[in-house]
Amino acid sequence: MNQIPVPVPMLNANEPEARLVQLHVADGQRVEKDALLFTIETTKAAADVEAPSAGFVRMIASQGETLAVGDVLAFITLTADEALEHAPRGLSPVSGIHPFDELRASPSDFILPTSNLRITKPARALAESLGLDLSTLPTDRLITEAVIRSLAPDAPTPSPQFPISQSTNAQMILYGAGGHAKTVLEMVRAIGAFNIAGILDDNKALKGNSVLGVQVLGGSEMLKPLMAQGFHLAANGVGGIINIDVRIRLFELLANSGFAFPILRHPRATVEASARIADGVQIFANAYVGSEAILHERCMINTAAVVSHDCEIGAYSHIAPGALLAGHVHVGERALVGMGVTTIIGLKIGAGARIGNGAVLLADVPARAIVPAGKVWA
Repeated sequence: MNQIPVPVPMLNANEPEARLVQLHVADGQRVEKDALLFTIETTKAAADVEAPSAGFVRMIASQGETLAVGDVLAFITLTADEALEHAPRGLSPVSGIHPFDELRASPSDFILPTSNLRITKPARALAESLGLDLSTLPTDRLITEAVIRSLAPDAPTPSPQFPISQSTNAQMILYGAGGHAKTVLEMVRAIGAFNIAGILDDNKALKGNSVLGVQVLGGSEMLKPLMAQGFHLAANGVGGIINIDVRIRLFELLANSGFAFPILRHPRATVEASARIADGVQIFANAYVGSEAILHERCMINTAAVVSHDCEIGAYSHIAPGALLAGHVHVGERALVGMGVTTIIGLKIGAGARIGNGAVLLADVPARAIVPAGKVWA
């Protein structure tokens, strides 16, 4: 029998498995040499598999199956109905050993799948956006977006609709097109793990414009279509330095639309290892977050602000550029601490308080109190 195997190629020396993500031919179909047969995917790459010869495709593997390097995807046969040879499975030959020389190889010649989680970048981003615990994902297969959707049936299926920026990094939408949004965009680029694929802003006059090369797609009416397209991550580009309620409402709008907020930490910020940081927190360049500090969800530590050891910053609160918080300072939720504010150790700033730029705090500030700019509060 003249049967030519089509094995899983090695895309990466550290990846012993690949997943068959797409079939481009049907079982029994006649193909020419170099015809596109399959698309396979590892955690680091995707590749097309072509026909090594003209003939009939006889399928062995199934779409969605995870296979070892060297496993047979299909045979190319002379006729459409001849009996197939046995296709070896289960072990992946190391470099230099032909896939069908398994009987002559010793166990030490094979790379066995590791027990660690293997997940693609898009799948990881989708899992995190859906709140899935990565430690609960199966480790016996390559985890792709399709696997995540099978585990979370309510996950939206992407359907490309808009001419938006694409990259290999996790895709993100930025809401806001003003000055603070520029700072967020620059920070995201410096981080390198995400790509701002498009910008939303409710100023209709800005639609079609670009901010630092990224297009403004529209306003809140775009949230549902973007979610349907497969976008699940967002960054808040509104600083709320004048009215923090605007920033809070925007977070709530995005959250209610199904978007998740990754932690954004500028590479030039210093965050001690014992600090605890919740989702949606933004920490800008040259900021410092001290030992055992606690940053609750969606708060912001702006440029060059200092949050010393054992401080606690409440949800949504904004610590503005250059603010200096001494150790053990507690800031309630939804508070605004202005630029250049300084404090003594251990004081409390109540929820919803507004501290003007340059104020010096020597005593606790009650909830919803307003401290004028430059005032010494004692």
